[in-house]
Amino acid sequence: MFPADRVRKGRSAKKRASALTAGLALSALVLSGCAQSNREEGDAGNSGDVDGTFVFAASSDPKSLDPAFASDGESFRVSRQIFEGLVGVEPGTADPAPLLAKSWENSEDGMTYTFDLEEGVTFHDGTDFNAEAVCANFERWYNFSGIQQAESQAYYYGMLFKGFSDSPETATYKSCEAPSDTEAVITLNKPFAGFVAALSLPAFSMQSPAAMEEFGANESSGTAEAPELTEYAKNHPTGTGPYKFDKWDVGSQLTLSLNEDYWGGEEAQVTDIIFRVIDDPQARRQSLESGDIDGYDLVAPADTESLAAAGFKVVPRDPFTILYLGMNQQVPELADVKVRQAISHAIDKDALVSQTLPEGTKVATQFIPEVVNGYNEDVTTYEYDPEKAKSLLAEAGYPDGFTIDFNYPTGVSRPYMPTPEQVFTNLSAQLGEVGIKVNPLPNKWSPDYLDRVQAGPDHGLHLLGWTGDYNDTDNFVGVFFGQEKPEFGFNNPEIFASLEEARQVSKLEEQTPLYEQINEDIAQFVPAVPLAHPAPSLAFNERVDSYPASPVNDEVFNQIKLNK
Repeated sequence: MFPADRVRKGRSAKKRASALTAGLALSALVLSGCAQSNREEGDAGNSGDVDGTFVFAASSDPKSLDPAFASDGESFRVSRQIFEGLVGVEPGTADPAPLLAKSWENSEDGMTYTFDLEEGVTFHDGTDFNAEAVCANFERWYNFSGIQQAESQAYYYGMLFKGFSDSPETATYKSCEAPSDTEAVITLNKPFAGFVAALSLPAFSMQSPAAMEEFGANESSGTAEAPELTEYAKNHPTGTGPYKFDKWDVGSQLTLSLNEDYWGGEEAQVTDIIFRVIDDPQARRQSLESGDIDGYDLVAPADTESLAAAGFKVVPRDPFTILYLGMNQQVPELADVKVRQAISHAIDKDALVSQTLPEGTKVATQFIPEVVNGYNEDVTTYEYDPEKAKSLLAEAGYPDGFTIDFNYPTGVSRPYMPTPEQVFTNLSAQLGEVGIKVNPLPNKWSPDYLDRVQAGPDHGLHLLGWTGDYNDTDNFVGVFFGQEKPEFGFNNPEIFASLEEARQVSKLEEQTPLYEQINEDIAQFVPAVPLAHPAPSLAFNERVDSYPASPVNDEVFNQIKLNK
C-alpha cells in the first residue's frame, strides 16, 4: 500500500519516536505456528494454492460500521479494511504518511492545508473519489447536529475539532474548497498542530457521499445514551479500501471480500475476511489451537507463554496504550481531591501489572507513554501507601470509608485491558483494604458500557483506556481532559485552556514544556488514576507468514502474507 519510492511529506518528527519504533521491525517478522487449519469456509486465494479466506477472532462486534460514529478498536479494525483517509500511517510506526492524498502543504500560519489527491480512485459503489467528495465528508462532520454530536457518536470529531457548525466560535474547522478534482483546500479557524496526524484516524475516513445519502447515514435516532445505528452504519459502509462489506451477523461474524478495483498496492493473498466474534479470551485461544481461526489479537496474559511453548508465534506490540481508573466527579465522594488522592495511594500498580496484565507492560505515572512528546520525568506520583490513603479519607470526612459504584466491562478484551474482570477484581480488593467498598456494576461492552460511561452521569469509578492513534500528545491528554466530559464530570478551565494553547503550537521545542507542565497539573488534579501501559499481543497459526503489526493498530489485511 505504501510503495517505497513514494514521496512522503508532512511527517511529524517526535522527540522520542526512535524509542517507540525500535522494536517494531521485530514484531512483524515471519510468524510460525503449529495448528492445522480445518476451517470449513473460504475459497482458494489469488496466489497459487493459498486459501484466501482469513479468519480473525474479534473480541466483540463493532460498535458501528460508520467510522465517523465509532471510537472503539473493533470498529476501527473493520474500518481500516473498508475505508481509507487522506492520510495513513507509515508502516511500523505511529507517524503519518500519504494515502488518498499524495502530498500536502500547509500555510505558514498553520490555518490552510492543500491536499494533492490520488487520481483514478473510486468508491466501492463506483462513484469517484475526488476533492468534492473530500469536502462532502468534512462538511458532514462539521454539520453533525443533535445526538450526532454526543460523545457516544462523533467522539473523535468533537474531541479533536472542538466544535460543530452550531458553535463556530469554538470550532477548529472552517471550510473546504475543491479548486479541481485532485486538489482539496481545508481552512481552519485556528492552528491545530496535530491536524495532519489526526486525519490518519479511521473516524476521518473518506466515505462515499452517494452511499451515505442513499442509505441515510445522517438519519440518526435514539438517544445520546442509546443511539441507534442507521441503515448505512449497519449494512452499507462504502469506502475506497482494499475490501468491500458483505454481511454482518451481529453477535456472530462480519464478512468482507476483496475489492477487485482497488487502486493501490500489489495483489492481495487474503481475498475474503471473516471477523468472528469470540468475546472470551480462552475461547479465542482454543479456536486458534483447533485451527478454526487464523489469528487473534489481545492474547490473555496467562496464554502468551503456553502458546509460545506450543509453537505458535506470539507477537507483542510496543506499549502505546494507557489503562486508567476513571473517576466521575459528579459523585460527591469523588468530587473531593483528597478522596481521589486516597484512591491513588490505595492502588498497588506493580501488583496489578504482574497479576493481570501482559508481559512487557509498564507501570504508568501519567496519561502518555514515555515515547510521546511532553512526558514529564518529574511528575507528581502517588506511591502505594494504604496508611496514607486511610489518612486522606479521614481528612475528607470518611474515616470509615464509603461504598461506591464501580463500573467495568464484560464480554470484551481491549489492547489496554485484555481481561477486564481480573483488573476489576484486583482493584476492588485493593480499595477494600483502605475501607472503600465497591458496588460492582458490570455491563456488556457492546452496546452498553461505552454509552453508559461516556454519554451520561450514571457511573462512578470505571475502567477504561486508550490505544494511541498517532504520535501526538493531544491524542492522549487532549482527548481525555481537553473539555468537559460526562465521563469525568469536572470543569477545570485552567487545564482546558492550557491544552487548547499547546495544541496550537507547531514548534516542538516550544510545545514540549507546555505539555510537561500540563501533565504535572493533571497529576495534581487527579481526574483519573493512570495505571499501566499494557503491551498487547497477537497470535497466529502456521499458515501466516507475516502480519503488518502496528503500534497504533493500523493493520490492513491485504498486507498479510500467507504460506502456500
